[in-house]
Amino acid sequence: MDLLYDVVLVLHLVGWAIVLGGYVASLREPTLYRGTFHGALTALVTGLLMVGLAEGPLGWDLDHVKIAVKLVVALAVAVLTYLATARDVRAPAVRHGVGALVLANVVVAVVV
Repeated sequence: MDLLYDVVLVLHLVGWAIVLGGYVASLREPTLYRGTFHGALTALVTGLLMVGLAEGPLGWDLDHVKIAVKLVVALAVAVLTYLATARDVRAPAVRHGVGALVLANVVVAVVV
């Protein structure tokens, strides 16, 4: 199970890297790249899988407040990337909100 958790963790990190990389690459563009939404969904789904594996078969004690904060931030990132890519919202606040929330999620994951 540890190997499966590690594989899901790598996919989770790749998802966030896609979102952050898509944000940085599109700083001079009016909208985000389409791949950022897929990266956000990948990070969201793999994050939920990681919690399920950690709570279930692995039996780890988790900080549920930290997980709840990260879940809310991941949902917000997914909504913002959806608005910026599928709905073609060109507001700079939406794009920069994605970047700020991704960095906030990383800080919560590492520091808290």
